[in-house]
Amino acid sequence: MEASDGSPKRPKPFLKRRKRRTYPPCVACRQSKSFTWTCRRCDTFSMCQTCMDDNLWGMTCNNITWTCPDCGHENSYGNR
Repeated sequence: MEASDGSPKRPKPFLKRRKRRTYPPCVACRQSKSFTWTCRRCDTFSMCQTCMDDNLWGMTCNNITWTCPDCGHENSYGNR
């Protein structure tokens, strides 16, 4: 296909950039990280991966789900 001026017409790229999700700071270490585990129900509890690994013994029994200490909702961990 050619444009009206004789130059070849380029197809428009259809890929759009997504907005990067922002996560709240970790409740344990108070640092802003690029990813935090966040409760899906209350959305107030968030914990970074390092703190989650350290505190996982008190939040899960099976390493598949973790329970939010604020609202008690079970969230998936790892295997989604």
